[in-house]
Amino acid sequence: KGGQNSQNIMLILSSPSGVGKTTITKKFQQKYNSFKISVSHTTRAARSNEVEGVDYYFVDNKKFETLISENKFYEYAKIFGNYYGTLKKNVDENIKKNDILFDIDWQGTKKLSKHKSLKLLKIFLIAENKEELKKRLIKRNQNSTEEIELRFKSFEEDIRHWKDYDYVVINKNLDICFKQIEEIIKINKQNPINFLQPSQ
Repeated sequence: KGGQNSQNIMLILSSPSGVGKTTITKKFQQKYNSFKISVSHTTRAARSNEVEGVDYYFVDNKKFETLISENKFYEYAKIFGNYYGTLKKNVDENIKKNDILFDIDWQGTKKLSKHKSLKLLKIFLIAENKEELKKRLIKRNQNSTEEIELRFKSFEEDIRHWKDYDYVVINKNLDICFKQIEEIIKINKQNPINFLQPSQ
C-alpha cells in the first residue's frame, strides 16, 4: 500500500556475519531520531543482552509459521536453523513518519526488493578480508566454535550477493564506514535539508 512518505527512505544494511552491521545500525539509531530500526521477528533464543521488542520479537516456530501462512511478512528467511522475518504492519506504520533501517541479510533483501512499492536504498558491508572477519567472530565470543565455522562458511555465499546492492562499503574502520553510509544517504535523500538532524 502506498503509505510511504515520499521523503522517507528504507535503508537496508546487509553484511556477512561479524562485519559490524548491527553495531552500525545501533550507532544510527543513537545519532538520528529520524531513523527507526525495523525490528524483526525471530525464532532463535534471545542472547543475554537482548531485549524483547528492541532487538527482536522472539516467537516460537508455531507462531512464526502461522504468520507466514497468513502472509504477514514482507520478507522472511531461515538462517542457521532459525526464522527471521519483517512484519508488513510494522513497516507500513513506521514509514509514514520515519526513515527505516533494516538490518537483514541478502535473502531478506531479495524478497523486500520484490515489493516495488518500497523505496529501498541497499548497502552491503564487507570486512577487508576473511582473516579479519574470523578474528571479529572469535572476539565477539557470543558464538560457539561450530557456529563461528558455520558463519565463516556462509561468508562465501553472502559475498556473492553484493551485486544485488546499490553500494558496497568496506568496514575497515567503524567511524569511516559510518561516515560513508551517512554520505550515501544524503545523496539519496530528496530533501537533504530535513535529513540527518542529530537527536537532541
